[in-house]
Amino acid sequence: MSSLGAQTLYTPEEYIALERKATLKSEYLSGEILAMSGASLSHTRITLDIATELNIQLRGQECEVVTNDMRVKTSPMVAYFYPDIVVFCGEPEFEDDTFDTLLNPVVIIEVLSPSTEVYDKGEKFEYYQQIASLKEYILVSQDKVHVEHYQFQDMEWKLNTFHTLQDSLTLPSIGCQLPLRDIYTRVNLD
Repeated sequence: MSSLGAQTLYTPEEYIALERKATLKSEYLSGEILAMSGASLSHTRITLDIATELNIQLRGQECEVVTNDMRVKTSPMVAYFYPDIVVFCGEPEFEDDTFDTLLNPVVIIEVLSPSTEVYDKGEKFEYYQQIASLKEYILVSQDKVHVEHYQFQDMEWKLNTFHTLQDSLTLPSIGCQLPLRDIYTRVNLD
């Protein structure tokens, strides 16, 4: 008969110290360190195409696009995530002088994977909602034309969904447009 050992919980400080030495990325939630898995080719293409389009539209503006190597911290319930795409405006605010944990995202975009979809739509979004600077949260399906756009308006998160390649996603907080045909241009949806 075997018994389960006690689960090790980490403080945010312990997580950051471990993460800065790690060769593989992990996220932090409720004291647990969660290993991140690799991404499919469709996931990678969608992420790159969205980031490229936003980068072109924001060139010379006050907002900047970063991709999934920039960690984001939530507060007051502390969690650390690596969103697929993040846009911040003005000067970036960091947790400390290592400059690897962003505190002021305005837009967060997650490309959904079968293994993370429920988590990204549920618990992770609950944590993201704590970020005072966050105005828009976008979830992009990688296996069908489906985009969920959450926008913080009138003190609540409002949802719009898009289902056709003729649709265009407007991101008012950063003054950008994302036609769905551009998001899915290199993805085989057959």
